[in-house]
Amino acid sequence: MDAEAVTKMLLALPGVEEHVGWAGQPAFKVRKKGFVYLSADETSVMLKALREEQEALVAEDPEVYTPSWASGRFAWLEVKLAVADEGELRELLTEAWRLTAPKMLVAQLTDGGPD
Repeated sequence: MDAEAVTKMLLALPGVEEHVGWAGQPAFKVRKKGFVYLSADETSVMLKALREEQEALVAEDPEVYTPSWASGRFAWLEVKLAVADEGELRELLTEAWRLTAPKMLVAQLTDGGPD
């Protein structure tokens, strides 16, 4: 999945808006809360995850996943787009949205994720 496909997928989720992040990179937010950031060179994404999921993915495939900071039960995970499995990346992006979006928006997503 490339940066264009990631952007299209994220903008198909209910309530998602694209903004400019702190370093000028695309930032995706729902209700003004960031959950995915595309790198400036569009080669990776930084996404919100549960701490346990971050640890498991990094241990499983450190060439694809890199840990970032963590706080409370959430952690941020960097995913290299060129080597990530497309299906797994879609799930991670959708889950990052679910961790951030209000319940009323999550309820609008009936099929588990956008195309």
